[in-house]
Amino acid sequence: MNESAFERVESLLKRHGVQFNVLRHAPVFTSEEAAAVRGVPLATGAKALICKADSRFVMLVIPADRKLDSKQVRQALALRALRFASADELRQLTGVAPGAVPPFGSAFGLTTYCDARLADEERINFNAGDNAISVSMRSEDYLSVERPTIGCFTA
Repeated sequence: MNESAFERVESLLKRHGVQFNVLRHAPVFTSEEAAAVRGVPLATGAKALICKADSRFVMLVIPADRKLDSKQVRQALALRALRFASADELRQLTGVAPGAVPPFGSAFGLTTYCDARLADEERINFNAGDNAISVSMRSEDYLSVERPTIGCFTA
């Protein structure tokens, strides 16, 4: 992983001809702080969660104003066990600090699952590998580039 997570996301979006905006700002550590510094509604945040689903790690992307519903995820994906990755596991898998993971599991060799409600917003916003770098793009473009499995994963 020679490229930073931001460089990987930037390259991926440019390869697909997707328009996106980059905002550099003071570091943020919660979804609420991120929405405030971006000047956007909390619901537009694309929160990327790395979870261990039975024996493999996956990425679940949900709107920042929602909470993951573990029971719903286990049922939808026919899982016996689901847990969040530890901070060490997250760094090992992505090279990124907690809260800065971009919603592109494909950039890290992870299968991506996305809550259907994320598409309710015209644009999504997310930290791009750094707590001080945000990307804004059309949700339609995100879905087209990442091609996640869509489902209902939040409460």
